[in-house]
Amino acid sequence: MKNYIISLSILVCMLTSCAPVITRGTQYAKLYEEDPTTILIMPPINRTTFVEAKDYFYTTLYVPLVEKGYYVYSPYMTLQMLEEESAYDSEMFIEADLTAFNKILNADAAMFTIIKSWQRSKIGGTLTCGVEYILRSTKTGEILYKREGLITVDTSVNVGSNSLLGALVNIAATAISTAATDKVVAGRACNMYVLSDMPEGKYGQKHKTDSSLAAGKSYIKGTTKL
Repeated sequence: MKNYIISLSILVCMLTSCAPVITRGTQYAKLYEEDPTTILIMPPINRTTFVEAKDYFYTTLYVPLVEKGYYVYSPYMTLQMLEEESAYDSEMFIEADLTAFNKILNADAAMFTIIKSWQRSKIGGTLTCGVEYILRSTKTGEILYKREGLITVDTSVNVGSNSLLGALVNIAATAISTAATDKVVAGRACNMYVLSDMPEGKYGQKHKTDSSLAAGKSYIKGTTKL
């Protein structure tokens, strides 16, 4: 009977793909080890045809990192400084030496983001944002945190009528809603989803106590309603 129970347990495990839960302490070991306090947000790298995506998305990064317990340099001051130093293009630094940012600004880490998709459908009523997040140490150059997400924001409107006229009204209302929606909504949603498993910094309530929590997948897809 004992062997039967053991065999059944093994079978259930195989069928359900039983796998050990990867904790944040394991997946983001280097982040816990370095324990950065200050983060410099680099201008996003835009690989889409939507030229304005870079500027819109840049404005969404400050709040979620602050809420995670980190001291974050003002994006506007950072942007001004980088422009004055002809360093607005983050692609110059994403794999380069970052020690200058530590010596001059005393930043412990730099957050890079790569916008891979930014699509808007007025008829379908969706805003889709695909972004990769890379946090690099300004001291060692090591990647402390890396995750990517493809998040769709549903902005569709339903006036509650099943008639043809109602359907046409829904389409028109959806188009207006999507067109009027702040262009940073999709970016904010992407931040919320992707950075949800980022270990908290010095000023966070769970600082150094969240290492046993489960880490998320390195790539996630999700949909949220506006």
